[in-house]
Amino acid sequence: MSDAARPVPVLDVKAVSFRSRADGHRQPRALVSEVGLRVAAGEVLALVGPNGAGKTTLIRMIAGLARPDEGEILIDGRPLDAMGFAERARRIAYVGQTEEPDGRLTVAQYVALGLLPHAAAFARTAADRYAESAMSSVGLGALADRRMDRLSGGERQKAKIARAMCQRPALLVLDEPTNHLDPHARGELLGLVASMGIPIIAALHDLTLIDAFADKVAVLADGRLVAVGSPVETLSSALVQEVFLVDLHRLRHPADGRVLPALDIEISKTTPLEALATPT
Repeated sequence: MSDAARPVPVLDVKAVSFRSRADGHRQPRALVSEVGLRVAAGEVLALVGPNGAGKTTLIRMIAGLARPDEGEILIDGRPLDAMGFAERARRIAYVGQTEEPDGRLTVAQYVALGLLPHAAAFARTAADRYAESAMSSVGLGALADRRMDRLSGGERQKAKIARAMCQRPALLVLDEPTNHLDPHARGELLGLVASMGIPIIAALHDLTLIDAFADKVAVLADGRLVAVGSPVETLSSALVQEVFLVDLHRLRHPADGRVLPALDIEISKTTPLEALATPT
């Protein structure tokens, strides 16, 4: 298929680079270098890499929170830089890993913030119904009047997703959405966002979740894209060992034969603490 006939991707990242800013102690350095990737309609892309690989920097550029030093980012074929704040908010919903909602807000009030970019298009009653529907979709309908600071970590993450749903975005951008969640809550949250039916790019740490969650995976190392493709083909044992310094195995489930990814993480026990020399 020629480029002219190929559908325009929802997200098109074209060779973006980003350097840290100089200060009195450090010189600028490349945090992201010439990264290019695409996310098509309805596609889920997982972004993985070791700590310091540049995942959060790239995610922030895609969300419009940082501007590339080189390259450009297109949403539905339009340059992100050409969009005003309100238009970006209508097209991109961002859920960050360090975001802490105002604890004084109720769940309903917080979720309804996602409607602000569309305020002119909604009557008050319609907006209320839309927020109620979003809360119900994530299982928070019964907690609408509870304050945000009274929610568990998993419930707060669900509220963030409900707020993002209210934005009706063209693209959902997630930065480590499963941080601080127990294993069941991780699976529940990723299943929820994957079922939204919109294109998603999500930075994740847990490699064992990628096969079931994502259509594609992009691997970053030292700010560069080293591999992109289907999870099973891309996250090979050799690549995972090279990039993450651990072994990834795919094992058959003993009951139903499903293939389960598992990490072999070495834990080396060294000199016991009590044997260390006591400072004098």
